[in-house]
Amino acid sequence: MSGIGGWMNSQLGNGIAMGTIDKMAGKMTFEPTSATRNLHDESTGLLANGTQRNAGIHFSAQIWTAYHGHVRWRTQELSDTAQQWGHAAALALAYQNHQERAFELAHGSFALAVIDKPNNRALIAIDRLGIQPMHYAIIGTQLIFASTADGLLAHPALRADIEPQAIFNYLYFHTVPSPGAIYRGTEKLLPGQYLSFNHGVVDKQTYWRLDYCEQKRKRFGALAAEFRERLRKGVQDSIDDFATTGAFLSGGTDSSTVSGVLRELAGRPVHTFSIGFNVPGFDETEYARLSARHFGTTHHEYYVTPQDVIDAIPIIAKAYDEPFGNASAIPAYYCARMAKMEGISTLLAGDGGDELFAGNARYAKQQVFELYQNLPAPLRGRFIEPLIKIGPLATVFPFSKLQSYILQARIPLPDRLETYNFLQRTPLADIFASDFLEQIQTDAPIESLREIYRGTRAEACLDKMMHLDLKITLADNDLRKVVRMCELAEVEARFPLLDDALVEFSARVPADLKLRRLKLRYFFKKALKDFLPAATLRKSKHGFGLPFGLWIQTHAPLKELVQESLVSLSRRGYLKPRYLDFLRKQHQSEHATYYGVMLWVLMMLEQWFEAHER
Repeated sequence: MSGIGGWMNSQLGNGIAMGTIDKMAGKMTFEPTSATRNLHDESTGLLANGTQRNAGIHFSAQIWTAYHGHVRWRTQELSDTAQQWGHAAALALAYQNHQERAFELAHGSFALAVIDKPNNRALIAIDRLGIQPMHYAIIGTQLIFASTADGLLAHPALRADIEPQAIFNYLYFHTVPSPGAIYRGTEKLLPGQYLSFNHGVVDKQTYWRLDYCEQKRKRFGALAAEFRERLRKGVQDSIDDFATTGAFLSGGTDSSTVSGVLRELAGRPVHTFSIGFNVPGFDETEYARLSARHFGTTHHEYYVTPQDVIDAIPIIAKAYDEPFGNASAIPAYYCARMAKMEGISTLLAGDGGDELFAGNARYAKQQVFELYQNLPAPLRGRFIEPLIKIGPLATVFPFSKLQSYILQARIPLPDRLETYNFLQRTPLADIFASDFLEQIQTDAPIESLREIYRGTRAEACLDKMMHLDLKITLADNDLRKVVRMCELAEVEARFPLLDDALVEFSARVPADLKLRRLKLRYFFKKALKDFLPAATLRKSKHGFGLPFGLWIQTHAPLKELVQESLVSLSRRGYLKPRYLDFLRKQHQSEHATYYGVMLWVLMMLEQWFEAHER
């Protein structure tokens, strides 16, 4: 990981300040080619750590600026300044002319910082989709910030005290969602947010929101043409050098689309990379090969083994600055490492298509339940819901199915999305130690989902669900997975489908075009029906899922690692040992894949503790 960091109003002195910069930078990088540029005085510090193409710092008229990421600018003046003097200089110019509105003029993937010395003001911001993270802490009149939690903790004013609520949130979401953070007294910026620190006064504002404004009168052909144009531009803007740019290729719709457009733009074969598993139901290499042949790419495959998982677990646990429980980080890492060995420095990923164009199966499922919610309340209450109280017949088909449907449909969105959550299916008092439960707000996770869902600027429940997933599934999970694993392999990840113009275009596509008669990705697939392979258009979503639950049944060393991790975790006082025993028994006797998810999440929590304990 590379990034930016700094502080304001910390009286460190020059010697301590320089040492702090070195420590913060050292905690924010995996890449031996990274370099640190910095500015500091008796009370203020600013650093940018990374390669020449993705990080920089600038000093002008007592305005200090730093950037990290892949930035583009809205105006020609700023683009020309960036071309000649660097993106940090363009940020300084944008701030001098527009103050905090400068962030609206930046596009792409970025973390930005401005320190305005004459006005004793600092501003930090991240991109619209949260591709680049930003951690920060306010201690009295001090502001401290860094791209990673580890970088933040290198500042001497902070301590590595674990926040109990973050542990609970991690077990609920399998990640620590922003604005929460793993260490007490620290937070993270939300996507599209900036923080202003002015004479010690903190002001957080959202500089960008996605507005869903459907263009119902625009013909399908015109929408499809605009989509393909913006798609091509999004891929084009993600490329610095065709020779060193490749693409993830799982064989799904998104990765096939990105790979195909990359090949088309290059005008010659490009490198694509796929991960396989020698496990029925988990291997999609057949579809990846099909797409590679269709577009004519130079394709590479690697089959992940249980031993690969064992080897990677401690490396990955150390690489993440907060507990992270998405098991597909393993195949993402091996895929990126394979690309690095082929001379690739930039990997294009297809993340975002599901959340923009209705690709998740739960969207169709929830639409079925919403049919019930849309019925008049008297009809539901007087005539339909009494059917779930019909005694012995409730267990007889079709009454049993009707009862199950009604019981789920009665739960409003977004709560209904969490009915299969592990922490919703077992009483919390049976999972957690009582001392731990007393320290947390158990309804905080679901309340955060409700706040995002209800705050979405959209009418259709489909758009509200997708907007929720832009935050929870994408920014807090999938993007962290891909970005960090690529950085660990010394490769930069870029996301063409998250191009700002393409994202805003997706919000103008009518909901009933994105999902039509329960057909996922209707618009996306129809618009690309003459571009993608027919088999790709027909296949269901899969991705680089890891068969961890099955492997710990058959691979003794992996099973032993899980067992050792759970025993060690049980001593930390968060979970009841009886619940851990319950999970192991359920995994052995029932659905190995389902219960394997929670075993992975718990194992990685313990592995994270062991890698990060100071």
